[in-house]
Amino acid sequence: MITTTSRPGVDPELAALLAEMPLTSILNADALAQVRPYSSAPVEPLLDSRPIDRGEFVTRADDGTEIALSVFRPTGDRTALAPCIYWIHGGGMIMGDRFANIDIPLEWLDRFGAVIVTVEYRLAPEAHGPTLVEDCYRGLLWTAEHADMLGVDPSRIIVAGASAGGGLAAGVTLLARDRETVPIAAQILICPMLDHRNSTTSSRQFTGVPGVWTGQTNEFAWRSVLADLPASVSAYISPALAEDLSNLPTTYIDAGTAEVFRDEDVDYASRIWAAGGQAELHVWAGGVHGFDALFPQTRIGAIARRVRTEWLIRTLDGMSAERGGRR
Repeated sequence: MITTTSRPGVDPELAALLAEMPLTSILNADALAQVRPYSSAPVEPLLDSRPIDRGEFVTRADDGTEIALSVFRPTGDRTALAPCIYWIHGGGMIMGDRFANIDIPLEWLDRFGAVIVTVEYRLAPEAHGPTLVEDCYRGLLWTAEHADMLGVDPSRIIVAGASAGGGLAAGVTLLARDRETVPIAAQILICPMLDHRNSTTSSRQFTGVPGVWTGQTNEFAWRSVLADLPASVSAYISPALAEDLSNLPTTYIDAGTAEVFRDEDVDYASRIWAAGGQAELHVWAGGVHGFDALFPQTRIGAIARRVRTEWLIRTLDGMSAERGGRR
């Protein structure tokens, strides 16, 4: 891949924090084995101070493999059905677990009582190709089928994810549309990993330089996901390949100017608009990949999270108003 030394600068507050991190531009199988144990963290500290009921459930893939799901709900009596956030974790599809970045949707549980369902999909390179997105889709079907038990409003299921989870969320949403199953109300794609081709200007700009996620690490991750597969790649695992982006739910997409996924994310939002859909796009000046998850205490991180939450509240309010108008 051709690299370029011309690239947008990093927000100064982020740059100071990144300078204290051991960043690299390369990831390989040996390095993956070393970093995997650190790609997840215990969820209990996040739950200790919150009035939350936690449940653990299992569904099965078509091949019989168990898929774990964790459910978090506000404690207490629930007289009204709640919106559901179906959360898909990041980690390049090669690391992390269902609790990665769970602090993001837990803020939505705190703010408006959402029920959070998070799925443990299989990772590459042990699993390949559509297996990962099909695992996530199976978890979505389980969520919709158990909406009554979970206290979830089936008309307000929102699919959300960050990084690889954002790409998988986009793939799950395409699957649900094409198979005419779960009526997803909205999708939230946080710096999503959408395109296996890794060939945009932003991919080239952030190749050959240390970073949170670089062109080289992105190439390694996609190679791990697509190993031994035929040349034709499914749009459900690489959603940028989807020819038809019509009839998708209202969508929120954000990214930073200083990250690999910037251009593929902007293009995905543009193509939703071209297909007549509704998408809100935020590209944060100076933002690196995952900046608001890594550094929520920074000014840019706090603003990005607040704007995303306000969009979600506004979207849910619009659903309620529309439903009230139909009565």
